[in-house]
Amino acid sequence: MIYVHIPYCHRKCTYCAFYSVVTAREKQPYVDAVCRELTMRRDEVSSPVRTVYFGGGTPSLLTAGQLGQIVDVLYKEFDMSGVEEVTLEANPEDLTHHFLADLKGLGLFNRLSIGVQSFHDEDLRMLNRRHDSEQAVQAVKRAVASGFGNVSIDLIYGLPGRGYWLSNLKKVSELPVQHLSAYALTLERGTILERQVEQRRVALPSDEESVQQYEALLEWAAANGFEQYEISNFCRPGYKAVHNSHYWDRTPYLGVGAAAHSFDGMCRRWNVADAERYIQSVATGHVEHDSEELGVKDAYNEYLMTALRTVAGIEKEKVAEPFVERLRKGISRFVAVGLIEETPTHFRPTRQGLLHADGIAAELFV
Repeated sequence: MIYVHIPYCHRKCTYCAFYSVVTAREKQPYVDAVCRELTMRRDEVSSPVRTVYFGGGTPSLLTAGQLGQIVDVLYKEFDMSGVEEVTLEANPEDLTHHFLADLKGLGLFNRLSIGVQSFHDEDLRMLNRRHDSEQAVQAVKRAVASGFGNVSIDLIYGLPGRGYWLSNLKKVSELPVQHLSAYALTLERGTILERQVEQRRVALPSDEESVQQYEALLEWAAANGFEQYEISNFCRPGYKAVHNSHYWDRTPYLGVGAAAHSFDGMCRRWNVADAERYIQSVATGHVEHDSEELGVKDAYNEYLMTALRTVAGIEKEKVAEPFVERLRKGISRFVAVGLIEETPTHFRPTRQGLLHADGIAAELFV
């Protein structure tokens, strides 16, 4: 698994707390640095690459030529013979006929993740998105017409107006998409949205209404042939996101670019969250980064947190021996109240349990 982080955006979304850079400056030095980091760290990937994910930020702000430069380095430095899935995150306004044709011509990308967020212009203005609803619809249709048979879109629930949310879901069912990531709007510290809410310029729905929107999502998915496999992720049969699914089962991966994270099984590493410092450090032959060695307890807690967010749940055989009995005792009360279902091989969150997954995990931490 390889993750490539492209931090650039045209503008900052009101809800976003991720590292990103709002800039119109030349991006070529950053692309050159990413290519050099891939070469510097090629020995950290010992097996054939199965998935690559270009995330951000907005990776579709790069030209097809710049993306092709990174693709060339991937083929040069890594065994790409068994690649299954290569995803590009994109904003609707970037997916022109010309860009899509050039992207398809690179021969590696086979999946698009389009940041729609809403099909209602009022929502999009509140979120400070650049596209409008019609651009989002046309972007999906153009992507499919250009030969991309695996298209995912992102939507946000927990926005004002339950009727808008139901209308959003109806629009998804009318479009040729294979995957939906639906995220609850959360109020992150330091974001534009946090300030707007504090100043009472924006009123968010109650927790109860957000739960109702989530339950409507589950009902819609079941009625429209979308399988839920993680709290926020739904797909048509056979279109589960391979790359992202491996994050939840703690598969090692290499992350390159400013603020990108890597994981080797027991150690997490993250590059400096500053594009200019990142470029400068790569030029010296040493990527500025921090790291953390996970102890046995840390690894156990992390596994609980990620596994309980999936429909599959906790695989009993993956629980380290020192914690088996502790887990069985701790989770029994959640089984008793119907939040967890026990099978011979797993502890699985029920539909209601998924709503409380993070809280259940926190109660089980050591």
